[in-house]
Amino acid sequence: MYKGIQGVIKLNLVIVESPSKSKTIEKYLGKDYHVLSSKGHIRDLSTKGKYGLGVDVDNDFKPDYINIKGKSKLISELKKEVKKSDHVYLATDPDREGEAISWHLFDTLGLNEDNYERIVFNEITKDAVINSFKYARKIDKDLVNSQETRRILDRIIGFRLSKLMQAKTDGTSAGRVQSVALKLIVDREREIEKFNPEEYWTISGIFNDFEAELFKYNNKDIEIKDEVTANEILDKLSKSFKIVSVDKKNKNKKSNPPFITSTLQREASSKLGFNAKKTMSLAQKLYEGIELADETVGLITYMRTDSIRLADEFIKTTYGFIKGKYGEEYVGYVKTTKKTENVQDAHEAIRPTSINRTPESVKPFLTNDEFKLYRMIYYRALASLMKDATTENTSVILDNNNYEFKTKIVFFCMARAKNDGKGRLGGRAKGTPNKVSGTVKEWLSDLLTKNRKQIERDIKALSPKDRLLIFEKLMQYVISKQKTELEVTEIKPQDEITYDNIDLSCVPQDLLFKVADCIQEAQYQKLMRLKNGL
Repeated sequence: MYKGIQGVIKLNLVIVESPSKSKTIEKYLGKDYHVLSSKGHIRDLSTKGKYGLGVDVDNDFKPDYINIKGKSKLISELKKEVKKSDHVYLATDPDREGEAISWHLFDTLGLNEDNYERIVFNEITKDAVINSFKYARKIDKDLVNSQETRRILDRIIGFRLSKLMQAKTDGTSAGRVQSVALKLIVDREREIEKFNPEEYWTISGIFNDFEAELFKYNNKDIEIKDEVTANEILDKLSKSFKIVSVDKKNKNKKSNPPFITSTLQREASSKLGFNAKKTMSLAQKLYEGIELADETVGLITYMRTDSIRLADEFIKTTYGFIKGKYGEEYVGYVKTTKKTENVQDAHEAIRPTSINRTPESVKPFLTNDEFKLYRMIYYRALASLMKDATTENTSVILDNNNYEFKTKIVFFCMARAKNDGKGRLGGRAKGTPNKVSGTVKEWLSDLLTKNRKQIERDIKALSPKDRLLIFEKLMQYVISKQKTELEVTEIKPQDEITYDNIDLSCVPQDLLFKVADCIQEAQYQKLMRLKNGL
């Protein structure tokens, strides 16, 4: 509350979507403001009228809205608070859905143009929330109409198509998004069915530190289409190779841009084993506010976005952070994209609200899964503003009786922050024997202390590459019948791992469970890709 011109106490009411968000924001605004939550949508289309659509298809598609079941008490409470207030701020999420919720609140609560304003913020920090009041505006009807049109389409297509599908198939529902997604999957499956596989063979020379692949014969490209031809070539090769040329070139490798919604979900799935629902739920918590030692603050910006744009202030602060921690030579540039079609660019990319809140500094206040996701978001945004990695590409061509072999070795001369969330600087050489990563070593060392549920949970969080490396090591363990500590050895490209030649009789039951879990997770991968060093 605050005192007006004549000393009258006035009340400012702020309405947000989430109850947890309301607590955070009220701490920022203080006693002059009362913050309440609508708990999402309060109205939706009815099921009245033609086909039960809740839309008058014969009268310009006029929608018929009703209060959502179970929201009547909440609406009554909000109306009482509105009557007590002199001004109402609608602070729902900064997207079309949030704009529509604000409009439904405006209409349902009986607000008028003089006693309300709409505020938006892309991150829940004290500065961002307070600053949003400087740019208070009215509801954007274009955004509302856009959301309403989409909702009507959902209802018209979904209701009628679902009933048709239920009558003709075993399916339960269909709709605007599901139908298109299904078509894409079916089209791709038809392409796969039409594909005519052709047999081909490759021949590689295996050296101590690298492999070289046969690519030419008598200065002409070579194709090996059957095993007979491959064996004929092998018979013509000697054990002596002559180096024909060594070509070195420096190339720059760009880091990925910061996350948008789709890339965050994809990366969280491949690197952390999170499904889309879990990823967005964790991101929502990080956005709405985490209670730290001395404040409650949102750790990331709004997580529903299709833009890679970053705020100028964040860019400036991050450049200073990079310069201070890594050195001025690692300061990069802002990544842009040529893709503009169907991009709304309404919000920033998904990024940490402060680059100074490192994952390690907030880890004590996060769950393990929240920490993993925040770490991934943090280092992706950081890496996007660092200098391109400079790589030295060395191509070596070797000759063996007019058969030419080629290998390429890449060394990182200057690396940026890694995008895997570990934040270390460093390089590796492609083409050298595949070494077991630190993640795998740690996992293997704790193997016999884990139960089956822990194994299932932990494996899902590993990258596909690490899963395969663990699987390979366990197979080595089983095949060699060793019950001592698992040792880290090189992966021999010529080794073949099969299911039908493994003797499991001497292996403890608990280890069999673990091996089975690894097989289940890695089954879809082609295990023989280990030959190529993954």
